[in-house]
Amino acid sequence: MDAQVYNTLILSDLHLGAETSRAHEATCVLKETRFQRLILLGDIFADLNFARLTKDHWKFLGYIRKLSNPKRNIEVVWVEGNHDHGLANIMSHLVGVRVYQQYKWMYGGLRHLAIHGHQFDGFQVNRLRLSRWGTSLYLQIQKLDFKHKPIARMIDRLNTRWMRMSPKVTAGALAHARHHRADRIFCGHTHEALHVERDGIDYYNSGGWVDSRLTYLTIDEQGVRIHDYNQHQLERTDDRDSGEERGEADSEFIDFADEAGLLEDVEYESVGR
Repeated sequence: MDAQVYNTLILSDLHLGAETSRAHEATCVLKETRFQRLILLGDIFADLNFARLTKDHWKFLGYIRKLSNPKRNIEVVWVEGNHDHGLANIMSHLVGVRVYQQYKWMYGGLRHLAIHGHQFDGFQVNRLRLSRWGTSLYLQIQKLDFKHKPIARMIDRLNTRWMRMSPKVTAGALAHARHHRADRIFCGHTHEALHVERDGIDYYNSGGWVDSRLTYLTIDEQGVRIHDYNQHQLERTDDRDSGEERGEADSEFIDFADEAGLLEDVEYESVGR
């Protein structure tokens, strides 16, 4: 996809376990892009039910574990989202990645801060039980939905607009960045990729991987860029029957181990920092 080596790649809101999760495409991005740091910016899972994971979902996790191998010299960071809550210990052992509530780093003389963003959505914070019930209902709708999941995607868009998450998260993130003296702050949560600059602080949202627009962020010496996943690649994979991707649990774990490089020795090509 890109021969350039980025300092950081940020991807969020993959919602593994959901029928609309574009795990295959997200894995392609990671395989076809070179970077020194990967930040998984929350809501990588839809919920804690691993039985919902498809073969493509396990392949994504397997590739994350492969990237986290020290021989690759790539820093992999997982920032916890509201759907990832309670997964810190599991993720540390499963894919070898440390989980943070927020992550800070310096690059190009600028302070960077990554946090999922649900912390700034007051409605989300105050409706924990409703959120869990809503997630279960949403996943059931996905199972009954038509091809390409138009109903589930429409509900997701309407839900986001109704709660006015994007403006609330933007305002909260900018205030949080100001408090921590950060020059740039990165969030997910709203599934809407955007950039807002205010009073010398840049706010970026990495978007999501469950709707028609699939986006991620990169950071290098040229600045921060919002990438849209190549549309023709997206259309090329749309005809796959996701139901055929579900296999026996043992087979999925074997595929995960194989993708993670646990079944054979793999030679790694390090990317210099």
